[in-house]
Amino acid sequence: MIWNKHLSFEGKHAVLSPSKYQWINDDEEDIVKRLCATYAPTVGTLLHEEAKNFIAYRSRMTKNEKRSVAIHLLANGVPHVVLDNIDFDGMFANVCAYVNDAVCMHMSPEVVLFYSEYCFGTADSILYDEKNRILRIHDLKTGITPAKMEQLYIYAALFFLEYNYIKLSDTKTELRIYQSNNVLIDEPSIDIILPIMEKIKQYSNIAAGMR
Repeated sequence: MIWNKHLSFEGKHAVLSPSKYQWINDDEEDIVKRLCATYAPTVGTLLHEEAKNFIAYRSRMTKNEKRSVAIHLLANGVPHVVLDNIDFDGMFANVCAYVNDAVCMHMSPEVVLFYSEYCFGTADSILYDEKNRILRIHDLKTGITPAKMEQLYIYAALFFLEYNYIKLSDTKTELRIYQSNNVLIDEPSIDIILPIMEKIKQYSNIAAGMR
């Protein structure tokens, strides 16, 4: 038997994949929803891009931008049917709240926080207020799965490791997650952040030693 070659598809997974066989029990409405869900990462990425630009140029986002944001998604490969099947109004309102708070607080978007090649990450928006010694880190979530604050704890730990001249004990840390048009706020204590900093150092050393 000489098998047909499909080199461009090797290592990839189909939307209607045999390994995710549940779709054979879907009706047409269900399959449209399943197909729309595959665009969630793309929608999230594009919304983050829009938010980054507004924050970088210190421009507040108003209701008037809703159409241009939708066009940005459509122009970058998101089908119109996807926008019809997701809560785009809710997503846009969530992005607006995130952007406008970041602009008002003079935050910087998409900042990489680095400790080692094994542990680094990009904060959606961040500010360190030197005068008042306040660290703010905000995270924009476009998915529906409830986000955990632990991700932001790690960002904070990375910040204090990278900028180690700033004392954790002298800094007020405020973390925010913007999701589903709600804002989750936390002000973690030293007892939360410091152990994570120690684990980052310890586990980075272990990862380096494995080489």
